[in-house]
Amino acid sequence: MATTPSPLVLWYPQPARQWVEALPIGNGRVAAMVFGGAAEERLQLNEDTVWAGSPHNNNQPTAHDALPEIRRRIFAGDYAGASALAGEKVMPGVGKPNGMSLQPVGDLRLHFTGHENFTNYRRELSLDDATVRISYDVGNVHYTREIFTSLTDRVLVVHLTASRNGSLNFTADWASPQRHSVRADADGTLVLAGTGPDQESIPGRVNFEAPLRVQHRGGTLDVVGANVALAKATEATLLVAIGTNFVNYHDISADPAARARAALDAASKKDFAALHAAHVAAYRAQFDRVALDLGPSSPAVLAKPTDERVRDFAKSDDPSLAALYFQFGRYLLISSSQPGSQPATLQGKWNDLVRPPWDSKYTVNINTEMNYWPAEPTNLAELHEPLIAMLRDLSVTGAFTAQTLYGARGWVLHHNTDLWRIAGPVDGPGPGMWPSGGGWFSEHLFNHYLYSGDENYLRDIYPVVKGAAQFFLDVMVEEPTHHWLGLAPSVSPENEPKARPNNHGSRFDFGITMDNEILFETFTNCARAAAILGVDADFQKQLLAARDRLPPLQVGRHNQLQEWLGDWDDPKDTHRHISHLYAHYPSNEISPRRTPALFAAARQSLEYRGDVSTGWSMGWKVNCWARFLDGNRAYKLLTDQLRLVGDLGTNMTNGGGTYPNLFDAHPPFQIDGNFGCTAGLAELFVQSHDGAVDLLPALPDAWPAGHVDGLRARGGFEVATLAWAAGKISQAKIVSKIGGVLRVRSRIPLARADGIKLAAASGENPNSFFFTPPAPAQLISPEAKLVAYTPPHEFAYDIATKPGEMVALIAAP
Repeated sequence: MATTPSPLVLWYPQPARQWVEALPIGNGRVAAMVFGGAAEERLQLNEDTVWAGSPHNNNQPTAHDALPEIRRRIFAGDYAGASALAGEKVMPGVGKPNGMSLQPVGDLRLHFTGHENFTNYRRELSLDDATVRISYDVGNVHYTREIFTSLTDRVLVVHLTASRNGSLNFTADWASPQRHSVRADADGTLVLAGTGPDQESIPGRVNFEAPLRVQHRGGTLDVVGANVALAKATEATLLVAIGTNFVNYHDISADPAARARAALDAASKKDFAALHAAHVAAYRAQFDRVALDLGPSSPAVLAKPTDERVRDFAKSDDPSLAALYFQFGRYLLISSSQPGSQPATLQGKWNDLVRPPWDSKYTVNINTEMNYWPAEPTNLAELHEPLIAMLRDLSVTGAFTAQTLYGARGWVLHHNTDLWRIAGPVDGPGPGMWPSGGGWFSEHLFNHYLYSGDENYLRDIYPVVKGAAQFFLDVMVEEPTHHWLGLAPSVSPENEPKARPNNHGSRFDFGITMDNEILFETFTNCARAAAILGVDADFQKQLLAARDRLPPLQVGRHNQLQEWLGDWDDPKDTHRHISHLYAHYPSNEISPRRTPALFAAARQSLEYRGDVSTGWSMGWKVNCWARFLDGNRAYKLLTDQLRLVGDLGTNMTNGGGTYPNLFDAHPPFQIDGNFGCTAGLAELFVQSHDGAVDLLPALPDAWPAGHVDGLRARGGFEVATLAWAAGKISQAKIVSKIGGVLRVRSRIPLARADGIKLAAASGENPNSFFFTPPAPAQLISPEAKLVAYTPPHEFAYDIATKPGEMVALIAAP
């Protein structure tokens, strides 16, 4: 059996000196960065509906009439002219709304006089219970802090203790970069009240209140001006709630004070132990679904602080850091995306700046999608709900944009959106004229169904999927030479074909490879959904007929998968986006079995792009190399990602890596790289996109022994256990949640005499059977059928299952 996992703890022997050293906590709505200063604690707070601006849209009514001329210029080879006209007629323009930004609420500051000189300091974040702990000594008194954002009680909780009675003394106050005031209510609650800022001509109208309440054992509590002071106590619990006036993207009529007070009053009825126990139970119900052990790290390595382990990862044998990094991504998703919350932004829910990089909003030409790549495979499916809810909103706002800009049915989403669900293009023609966001998100909507098999959900979400497909049907135009159908104008995010004749810096073209891949998938999934539901038979035919007229994927003169219809790729281009590999990952149009030539061309394209890039780009590449069945190259990308990064500002080339607190360094911080790597690591162990549950498809040599429990696979399957030793599978147990045929595929044989047996989830099935793959002659039960065998390794079996049944592959003793 695999070794016991190392503790899932990030720890440091000193307080955080900069924001990317602070430790993140969150409950989907309320988020905080904990700095852990001994003399002054800074808790930097966010709430996921505190944004700049107010309800609005960014649609330009002049866009529709300009489209025919923009398209004419593209087909005439006047790409710069097409871009210029789009900038004039389609884009919002200078000073107009290009998307609002996630905002900081402010800082709760705790001041501890006399704690400047401290010893035995430790600051840690435990992923086992989603709690930050800080401890240190001042003289002969031991001080502790336990800090979490409750998943059940919707409040920030700070628990302070002193080992000697009467030794806990501190003052607390508020600071905020927003328009704000601080007041003390009659019950001693200290309230921060504020309003989000104006941005790009849109007035700030999000109002918030954050009341602080202090409960204590021993000592006296006084409110003096804008401060709370506690003297000579032994223990204290601080509670903070945050309420806003946000109801939805077009309604900001709620009462922030009433919302915050309701949460605070309810939490105040519980003591710290009860608050913490409820939070931990809710957290572990999600987090504990997946366990990963990649083998032991040495005691000397484990003794290092987390940032030093990141610094040394490339030159040390530290598999447990990779497992910690995987689970940290799941922790961040739990902390930043819960049912009923807003989706995770570019920075999750953690931002301390009024104008953060890229507004910390939703960039949907890769980044927001990457945030949710781990949701289904790493057994956090309900955390997809905030994204699905946002897409329901966008199917409404995007329908108005589709009609206004394109005169089309359905709904459209360009490369950015925000709390107010804008759907029009922003940031100029180069990045902005990309109309395929709705199609990409349809992949998420349908994938959610593929993992669960829930037809009620599919029926409910089908109108959103259909709307994305309807838009594409209406806006596709015919290319004059081959009579292919495609999109124009569009771009390959965020790259340009520099080798194209008459390019002049324009990104515009017809039939961008990524668009063609997204259209192929959107039409396929929508038709499949309609067939499953037994609806829209004529519409299915339209979709499949349009799909058949899409440009085929092209292999270019450098043996690469072309990024554009023209053979304009530059082998020296190491651009961070690898958009034309969409059909390889996250989609499944490209396969080593079904499309081997395209599979080879896609791999060549990724070779040309190189390895080191921005953090999120390396996360995408981990997934791609896993899909190329090359675990060692994926591990190399993980090693590149686990490179300690200081504050490099903004670096769009080769500055990516990991900050001391394990945040992904774009740089600056973007959370998508964390989520991308977590999803990519899952792909090394289990894949299910290519017609089978594929076990250990890309196991790196660096991890010859280990186990992973709880990963999910399409078709309603859960890989309850997958263990390996000496590079071979020692045990696998797969639970069928909804029944049906389970196809198991592997290139890695079982460790000894191989066997497959069926068992009910609660115990052995009397019809258990065993055989030794891959020899068909030894197949002794008709319930399992060998369907493929490629010497010397790859084999696949089809096994009929009932709901709740378990399939076990066990190495005989």
